[in-house]
Amino acid sequence: MKVRNGHTVNVHYKGTLNDGTEFDNSHVRGEPLNFEVGSRKLIRGFSEAVLGMKKGQTKQVKVPVEAAYGPHNPEAVQEVPRKAFAEDMQFEVGGTVQGNGPRGPFLARIQDVAEENITLDMNHPLAGEELNFEIELVSVHRAKKDTSTPS
Repeated sequence: MKVRNGHTVNVHYKGTLNDGTEFDNSHVRGEPLNFEVGSRKLIRGFSEAVLGMKKGQTKQVKVPVEAAYGPHNPEAVQEVPRKAFAEDMQFEVGGTVQGNGPRGPFLARIQDVAEENITLDMNHPLAGEELNFEIELVSVHRAKKDTSTPS
């Protein structure tokens, strides 16, 4: 059975950047990823990549920035007063901080540390990156209204 929107699939995958840096690998975790195709719980390019695949098939796919985490948004880089953090907080450029803002909880990368302000980048760490995936379809299960047999 070929994968269609609404099917539930299990996939093993390895994700790399164009320079070969591996950013994620389901084999390392020892467990395939399970998701409903087209559900918008994953980046669009990954979900679309499994369409038409059959159980046991492996494919290589390059996901453009627009179908991944989008372009890097300069407006998501903000200076925050140091006094907004705990007094004993240690800051390291490249590190991350968690917080609560007007839009709810967030995770941000520390871009710069100054005496009065901390510059935070609230973009997704992979924003602005083209992503490469090697995807292996482990299993596919029919959509609820689909009468074909699972593979």
